[in-house]
Amino acid sequence: MASLMRWYPFADIRSLRRHADRLFDDFFPGPRLIPWESTEFVFPLDVYETEESLVAKAPLPGVRPEDVDISITEDVLTIKGEAKSEEEVKRENYHRRELRYGSFCRSVPLPTQVEHGKAEAVFEQGILTVTLPKTAEVKPKTIKVKAHPVIEDKS
Repeated sequence: MASLMRWYPFADIRSLRRHADRLFDDFFPGPRLIPWESTEFVFPLDVYETEESLVAKAPLPGVRPEDVDISITEDVLTIKGEAKSEEEVKRENYHRRELRYGSFCRSVPLPTQVEHGKAEAVFEQGILTVTLPKTAEVKPKTIKVKAHPVIEDKS
């Protein structure tokens, strides 16, 4: 009795890529430098909203606060700067190089209007937190409902 097996073509492609990577690692030991790779790197960024403000958080380990520039132009938040390498190690002495150094820049559109002049930035334990207060027009307004007592008619 013959059984059918499902074929997953992308699994074969992933396997081929792993084998090719292993082949290149064996023939070219040391750091792989990709010529088209940019010296600028992208960092992860979380942006979330509270009732009062927008908050953006970015992990920037090893970056000094004075090496970070933050700007808000209309409805776009831009965080840029430079991560500088403290030690000088020759490129050929590396076995693996995964820490990123160089300039970085990230621009994200803001989903709501903010008060540019009241923005605050705090750098703590390698995490940059930018708090952008919302403008008064976009803050949620709550209206209290007043209940009047019901008066029974006794006639």
